[in-house]
Amino acid sequence: MAPFKVAILNLKQGAADTDAACEQLYKDLTAKGVEVLYHDLDERPGAKFATADLIGIPWQVLIGPRGLAEGKVEVKKRAGGTREMMSPAAALDLLGR
Repeated sequence: MAPFKVAILNLKQGAADTDAACEQLYKDLTAKGVEVLYHDLDERPGAKFATADLIGIPWQVLIGPRGLAEGKVEVKKRAGGTREMMSPAAALDLLGR
């Protein structure tokens, strides 16, 4: 049993757009009662992926500048490793259930 349902991974820590998107998604998910880990340490993306996998968090939301330029975030399901690009609103709908 994982201590969190969702891990939000900021792939460009310190960038205004990714920081704001991560913080907004974190607020929205916690408001829905979802247990969320916001990994906001200044680490390389690979270290953030490894931490989320080690803890066993079922869902990861990867937020980076390229995806945000298209208005999307990447949602990864740990079981099976499937990944899907979607809008932050769609991610909130999926993970807020």
